[in-house]
Amino acid sequence: MSGITFNDPWWLVLLKVLAIFVMLVLLTLFTIWWERRVVARMQSRVGPNRVGPFGLLQSLMDGFKLALKEEIIPKTAHRAVYWIAPVISATMAFIAFAVIPFGPMVSIFGVETPLQLTDFPVSVLYVLAVASIGIYGIVLAGWSSGSTYPLLGGLRSSAQMISYELAMSMSFVAVFLYAGSMSTSDIVAAQEPIWYAVILLPSFLIYVTAMVGETNRAPFDLPEAEGELVGGFHTEYSSLKFALFFLAEYINMVTVSALATTLFLGGWRAPWPVSLWESANTGWWPLLWWLIKVQLFIFVFIWLRGTLPRLRYDQFMRFGWKVLIPASLVWIVIVAAARVVRNEFSVTTQELLLVGAGVLIAIVLGSWILQVRTARQEKRELEEGAAEAAKPFDPYAGGYPVPPLPGQEFTFTSRRALAGATVPGTAVSGTAVTATDVSEAISDQDSPEGTEHA
Repeated sequence: MSGITFNDPWWLVLLKVLAIFVMLVLLTLFTIWWERRVVARMQSRVGPNRVGPFGLLQSLMDGFKLALKEEIIPKTAHRAVYWIAPVISATMAFIAFAVIPFGPMVSIFGVETPLQLTDFPVSVLYVLAVASIGIYGIVLAGWSSGSTYPLLGGLRSSAQMISYELAMSMSFVAVFLYAGSMSTSDIVAAQEPIWYAVILLPSFLIYVTAMVGETNRAPFDLPEAEGELVGGFHTEYSSLKFALFFLAEYINMVTVSALATTLFLGGWRAPWPVSLWESANTGWWPLLWWLIKVQLFIFVFIWLRGTLPRLRYDQFMRFGWKVLIPASLVWIVIVAAARVVRNEFSVTTQELLLVGAGVLIAIVLGSWILQVRTARQEKRELEEGAAEAAKPFDPYAGGYPVPPLPGQEFTFTSRRALAGATVPGTAVSGTAVTATDVSEAISDQDSPEGTEHA
């Protein structure tokens, strides 16, 4: 159970809700500007620099532009679902922040209150549940548009949600085992000596990878891949409804970054060596450390988008089911066994971490060796297949003409060539014949003219 008591008056609750809403909107506007500037820097461009100082108001002007654009609704769209889908995505993105802690106890207009809207024993499960509901907005948007490409994007989103939310959820199990709680404030308090990103590094890496796939960001932006799906699930959306999807995507980036900060980077606690300052974790200063950590994760999102190409869909799904989920299961077993050994035999945490790291390295090396052997075996089979296809092939060997495979060449002596007859489209004995030649010869034999000639 969380050690923080929430006895806020109603006006303070409303004030916190308004503050979280305004902060998320401002973070979204800043993130859009920052992404455009960083990617422009990576590509030797300038980026937005006209509206406001350093172009900071460009995102706000883009929002006004989207809201004032003409809205076009397809005739085949299911109106009710078409309208509610973007609202679901945007609403769930805001609601997920209800349990994220921003700082310790502070005084707001004379009332002592934590910098957190609320908390309960299963706060992390609440965030996962809300994120799952938010995906329904994307799925319903693709279905309700009455178009093929948005439907494909919605189906991809459902498969992506199942794959990467499983890996994301299992990466939290090790955190629950170490913290002994699912409350976000308790998890932050449990990381006071050392962050879980250090002692639970595999869980941290699995979560960081899964959160990119969960938010449909490059290189995992398969539901809205322009190359094959035009724009994906929001192809048929315009004006303010498209802006809601745009807003939901960036708020989800902030949400998963805030959750990673809470579970693995000590939450609002100051990093070392700032933590040596006595007042670093008191007052309003922790809100600054929290914002810096969240922005570091958002920079990772931007960095990946400007660096990595998009994966193929089969590679994306294979990575989720054959790499992330098995790695999560193995790491959960290692962490659970380490906790049992520590409690029963009083072994130090450092020794357990060394043993666990050794086991994990052995598993990774074993899987790598197995993958290399499998790749070599597949290459050998391909080479043997190519050598088999290069062997001379006689289409009359079985007594009936068999068309060759594409690209296959062969030499043969037909019965008509031995009798001195001319077979249209064929060659004399010892000459290479292509698949087209044999097909034409067989067609001529089956035609009335070929029968009469015979």
